[in-house]
Amino acid sequence: MSNSYENLALYIDGEFVQGGGRTLQPVLDPATGDTIGQLPHATRDDLDRALAAAERAFATWRHVSPVERGAILRKVGELSRERAKEIGRNITLDQGKPLAEAVGEVLRCADHCDWHAEEARRIYGRVIPPRLPNVRQFVLREPIGVCAAFTPWNFPYNQAIRKIAAAVAAGCTIIIKGPEDSPSAVVAIARLFHEAGLPPGVLNVVWGVPHEVSEYLISSPIVRKVSFTGSVPVGKQLAALAGSHMKRITMELGGHSPVIVCADADVERAATMLAGFKFSNAGQVCVSPTRFYIEEPAWDRFMARFTEVSRGIKVGPGLEADTRMGPLAHARRVTAMAEFVEDARARGARIETGGERLGETGNFFAPTVIAAPPDDAKIMQAEPFGPVAACVPFKDLDEAIKRANSLPYGLSSYAFTSNTRHALRIQNGIEAGMVNINHFGQALPETPFGGVKDSGIGSEGGSETFDGYLVTKFVTQMD
Repeated sequence: MSNSYENLALYIDGEFVQGGGRTLQPVLDPATGDTIGQLPHATRDDLDRALAAAERAFATWRHVSPVERGAILRKVGELSRERAKEIGRNITLDQGKPLAEAVGEVLRCADHCDWHAEEARRIYGRVIPPRLPNVRQFVLREPIGVCAAFTPWNFPYNQAIRKIAAAVAAGCTIIIKGPEDSPSAVVAIARLFHEAGLPPGVLNVVWGVPHEVSEYLISSPIVRKVSFTGSVPVGKQLAALAGSHMKRITMELGGHSPVIVCADADVERAATMLAGFKFSNAGQVCVSPTRFYIEEPAWDRFMARFTEVSRGIKVGPGLEADTRMGPLAHARRVTAMAEFVEDARARGARIETGGERLGETGNFFAPTVIAAPPDDAKIMQAEPFGPVAACVPFKDLDEAIKRANSLPYGLSSYAFTSNTRHALRIQNGIEAGMVNINHFGQALPETPFGGVKDSGIGSEGGSETFDGYLVTKFVTQMD
């Protein structure tokens, strides 16, 4: 067990504790398979303590000045920047991504803290002109209450800080269950908030068997809002459970992001940018470009450059300086990638590069480019969530848009074109919560982040974030 890895714990009512249970879950390094830590699971009593602490803290935190809330968030941002290398190294150890990506994730999250700190001051109500001279009527926006949040393993710091910062800024309290496979980031966040002076009970961190923890927390009458980032099937289950209790939800679910590259684009630049983005975090990104629709006149140029860049990506342990893509987070994902490749090959597609596991140790899979799979291939229907890209040609832009919209997903999308009319058709035609044209401009603190169709409900970015954490109260008074 690594001595430099995070000291894992629960965080309940302002204390780091091991909990009342005996269950310790091994945490593995996906590059080696070695055990690097032991994660304590919460008991029912631990969950009840967290619920009680969050409820008690909300009674006072909801009335704390937004200026004071913002000061704590800014302090967390400052500490995030100071400790980004240490926190990032632990993320690389338990999640696998290259160290530069892990450190960058922490640094970007400091911006989320700063932005929410400022926006806490701008949670405005409004005055409604009355119909009678002796009446005053106005609208207040108030914190919804205790929130339960569930975050994934692919961006363990980013996904947790988005939910925590929004809740804290809005005046809510929160219980968060992070990813048991890559838990160090969420424990680190708790330590930063603790050091920044967040009152006990405002933030609580628990761990356990995912469905058991989520069902218990969501069913509790103390919890008023649920936020989940993860797969579509699990999201639907949690949304149904929350709906049965009439609880507010924010759901950021999976995608299968289409890319449209028009022949009038700077094709080589597009191919280079897309290859770099596609294989970041080994393709384990909900907004990763996955289905590439290339206009026929640009096909050869795009494929040549895209394949060249993909083939040149150095795969290895995330702590090695020259690594550009780390291992997949789980061994089961390696098997899943192989199944995508074999299905495509069986249906007549060409494997331009990759398509196989790398080495015998760790969860490494080569960056893979599949050319011309049919629309009914598994890779064109199911989100790969890994380093596999499917490229197909198209003749007509309307055809490409129709194929891009053919799935029940609608999270993110991408397009490259120098024609403003094409850009407008794509903006108006693509069914997605985010449309990026000629660059990757999403996921900033100030911009909305969320999907349509099966890809989710609500936003975890921009001012829209607070819609999930605030309730509206109308007040009317006659003198």
